[in-house]
Amino acid sequence: MTVAWAVRTRGLVKEYGTTTALAGIDLEVPAGATYGLVGPNGAGKSTLLGILSGLRSPTSGDVAVGVSRERMAVLPDTPTWDPWLTAFEVVDLSRALVAPELPRERVDQALTTAGLAGDAGRRCGGFSRGMLQRLGLAATLVGDPDLVLLDEPSSALDPEGRRAVLDLIRSMRGDTTVVLSSHLLGDIQEVCDVIGILHRGALLAQGPLTDLLAGRASSAVRVVLERPGDATVVVNALRPLPWVSGVSSDGSVVEVATSDLGATRRDLVRVLADAAVAVVAVVPVEVTLEQVFLELTG
Repeated sequence: MTVAWAVRTRGLVKEYGTTTALAGIDLEVPAGATYGLVGPNGAGKSTLLGILSGLRSPTSGDVAVGVSRERMAVLPDTPTWDPWLTAFEVVDLSRALVAPELPRERVDQALTTAGLAGDAGRRCGGFSRGMLQRLGLAATLVGDPDLVLLDEPSSALDPEGRRAVLDLIRSMRGDTTVVLSSHLLGDIQEVCDVIGILHRGALLAQGPLTDLLAGRASSAVRVVLERPGDATVVVNALRPLPWVSGVSSDGSVVEVATSDLGATRRDLVRVLADAAVAVVAVVPVEVTLEQVFLELTG
């Protein structure tokens, strides 16, 4: 029988001496999801991925994986290989170890998917960090796994390298279950459809991204003014109002945090009209995963 989840843990605890790295984690990763595990450095993300992959043992608790271990693949945060190996040899070695029945053409396909087709014959000792990360993804995906665990795959990359890695992860959605850890919340929000927020070893929240964003972070509206000098007038007019929980300005832009979105919609335009300022635009501020994370972690 096919299960609706790919990974599930119950009461997962990991202790290192007197330090608790994971405190009773109940993780549930839906099959086919791109699950983003977010949290600051030291939150326990790498420890959790190590336990899910079988490379570390929990102190207590249960781990269930809905695919066979042979159908899993793991990419550490800093993949390295012997520098004299070519990109093709790195990926072909991975193929030979995890899926020797696959033809060598699969290596070419994995390199193409990772954007390294033109570098197949180059020795990886001369690769940039971003290229090494993409090479790691090619080696991870060459065996066509059902479950992929990625530890900080876009960390410390330049913008071009991060974009290539994020695009590759996005292309896997729906075909492969991915558990992706990162402290880069914008990257997680961009490519993941399910989120788990890990902080000091505790899983504070998890669920579909849309559910986590809805109704959690404070509502806000951005007012763009024609004249920067009018910002002070608008801030002074808004600050005393009961539905305004915070207001700030940067040049000609005023951002209004509100505790009552309905009142904001009714009264904001009137306040701006009474202030006799020239308004270019009034737009809602998009709720971000970073806002949700900061609210949950205090």
